[in-house]
Amino acid sequence: MSKPKQVRGPNFTQGYSFAKLRDGETLLGHADGEHVMLARRGDEVFAVGAVCTHYGALLTDGILVGDTVRCPWHHACFSLRTGEALAAPAFKPLPCWQVERDGDTIRLAAPQAVSAPRTTLAQVPESIIVIGTGAAGTAAVDMLRREGYRGAITMIGAEANPPLDRPNLSKDYLAGGMPEDWLWLMPDAYYSDNDIQLITGIAATALDPAQRKVTLADGRSLNYGALLLATGADPVHLPIPGADLPHVHYLRSLPDSHGIVTATKHAKRAVVIGASFIGLEAAASLRARGLEVHVVAPDQRPLERILGPEIGDFIRVLHEQHGVVFHLGTKPQAIAADAVTLESGERIAADLVVIGVGVRPALQLAEQAGLAIDKGVTVDKYLETSCPGIYAAGDIARYPDANNGKRVRIEHWNVAQWQGQTAARNMLGHREVYKSVPFFWSVHYDVTLNYVGHAEHWDRIDIDGSIQDHDCTLRYMADGKAMAVLTIFRDKESLRVAVEMGGGV
Repeated sequence: MSKPKQVRGPNFTQGYSFAKLRDGETLLGHADGEHVMLARRGDEVFAVGAVCTHYGALLTDGILVGDTVRCPWHHACFSLRTGEALAAPAFKPLPCWQVERDGDTIRLAAPQAVSAPRTTLAQVPESIIVIGTGAAGTAAVDMLRREGYRGAITMIGAEANPPLDRPNLSKDYLAGGMPEDWLWLMPDAYYSDNDIQLITGIAATALDPAQRKVTLADGRSLNYGALLLATGADPVHLPIPGADLPHVHYLRSLPDSHGIVTATKHAKRAVVIGASFIGLEAAASLRARGLEVHVVAPDQRPLERILGPEIGDFIRVLHEQHGVVFHLGTKPQAIAADAVTLESGERIAADLVVIGVGVRPALQLAEQAGLAIDKGVTVDKYLETSCPGIYAAGDIARYPDANNGKRVRIEHWNVAQWQGQTAARNMLGHREVYKSVPFFWSVHYDVTLNYVGHAEHWDRIDIDGSIQDHDCTLRYMADGKAMAVLTIFRDKESLRVAVEMGGGV
């Protein structure tokens, strides 16, 4: 991974040899100081901004697929023709330049104007309500406006803050590596500029599909033409003595992260209960703040059920090398003001406790409305629920997986955003089948795990490369088919796997 700090490569405004740029290749350069990527497809040459508009990855480290480029870090996708951000987590388009060719010389001309919104179909709802201000909801309202929808859009969220980049609550923000104003998914003016009514800090308490009406906690009732349920998930709470003490924290929302950060200013010893991705990322962040950290979990290896024993052993050693102490194969029995007591009777001194033992989909509204439920809100291949005009996306949606035909519910940030974008287009009548291949990433100190696909079970794990050297690919095989692939610092391979599995725009 490499984020450019200063421009390098040729200045494309001064010309470059067409013959030197081979078909299917990209080249990093600049246009009078701005990063530019050239990409050749056959006899066509495209010029777009070289830096992903999500987190600034170099797109020349990604791959070309047709007339698109995929970001190496978080699998955003951009059009080479227009610069449009076709797939989250990027929303802003890339700058584009017209390319002129004179014999063997190609040269950038004037910057290309941003394309106008697409024309939507004639039959569209008069108004749309999105319940949930997380990843799925934000991606949906953005796509509605980009598709040219001009009806009323209302977003409703129980959390008081604007939509935020939730993964960083356990990563860089919790570790102290990024300011709070970097957390927001959209700039402050985005919602007013795009005529989106954003209601925060007020929960939706009732949904009436027959009347097409939503009731809010403050007594208001809002009517809708189409609706997206994107209520996300809530942390699982431990039913043990002391779990409600002031120094005990869960980690799902911005106030949760605020509470932990505030506690670290005085705490010295932390116990993290649960060796989930959230728990382990929180452990790494607390170590970055200088706390002594112990992790308690019932499994014999962290993450073994999801990623297998090899990665489980690797993750444990990686955290131990950074000072984390594990207590595995056991559970907490009680929490006191100064310690956590395990089932064995062992007491671990702690003045800060973080609980990360999983989440449950927030289904209360869907259940109250009478929607079909099966370990989540049941949706069809278009992400529509059992009630016409109501869609569901993100952590609550249980959908047919295009890769294996089974119904799944995936709690991944990218999946939530991609589903939000598909649901938005389908609310406008596009009838687009959701078929993106699941993807997530998890950061542990200086190591990033990229995971493509979904493997609940596997017959074997095929390993290429060295896990210890942070250069490897693991394929989770079932009946001779790779159900999922994990890579460490093989970003292009992760992208290629997603395309091979059928993912994409």
